Amino acid sequence: MARVDGTMIRRSDVEREAVAQGDDPAGSPPEPGSEEFDRVLEELIDQRLLALEARRRGLNQSEEARRRLALAEERILGNVLVETALADAVTEETIQRIYEEQIRLIPLGEEVRARHILVQTEEEALAIKALLDQGRDFAELAVAMSEDQATRLEGGDLGYFSREGILPAFGAVAFATPEGGVSEPFRTEFGWHLLTVVDRRRQPPPSLEVLRPNIARFYTFDQLEALIEGLRNQAVIERADLSLLLAPAPADGEEETQEAAPGPVEDGPDPDQPG
Repeated sequence: MARVDGTMIRRSDVEREAVAQGDDPAGSPPEPGSEEFDRVLEELIDQRLLALEARRRGLNQSEEARRRLALAEERILGNVLVETALADAVTEETIQRIYEEQIRLIPLGEEVRARHILVQTEEEALAIKALLDQGRDFAELAVAMSEDQATRLEGGDLGYFSREGILPAFGAVAFATPEGGVSEPFRTEFGWHLLTVVDRRRQPPPSLEVLRPNIARFYTFDQLEALIEGLRNQAVIERADLSLLLAPAPADGEEETQEAAPGPVEDGPDPDQPG
């Protein structure tokens, strides 16, 4: 993507840095030519210029630079190990298996599909109910008379909804009305309604595409914890004695050894008595 004093900055460098700066480690990198891609590329060019100048000044040979480079190498190698291990573990087959396990645990309720007609007065609702009782088609009356502009041209079709996904008063009537039945007029904050239940079904589970990001994120962290825990169990880790590190240093001129307690005073001549 760029050459800086003969050194190369590749597309993969820009993509990796963009993902590292983002909130989602599994996120998609920006496309070349996008504002985000160009911003990160310019940052890498500036970073390369600073690094090349530091080498020209010999700063990479200083003790501080060597210490920081060693720490950076450890961090990079650790990241490469994690990426390699997770790429082998977080496969499409694994995600599919976890998805199937999860949807078996999700409590799924009932959904209904209903049509409704909305009017402003109870008298209008009762008149439409009389027409329905005479055999008029619900969808045709919804197109002709409903004031709900969002559903009127669809014959009042609301699609499938759960009890929790709609107004409580509306849901109470919808789930109490048998399939194919027509409710009595009822009122909500929007006006007077009539509804008919077209179908009932068990609520479908979330799709794999909806749950995939959460599954991948959860399993990634789970595998990372397992990897680190396994390495800790195999390693010999010795920690410094904090009691020695935190012990207060003796003040200037203060003896480090405790003075001996005074012993008994030997009997001698009383200075107040004549010799």
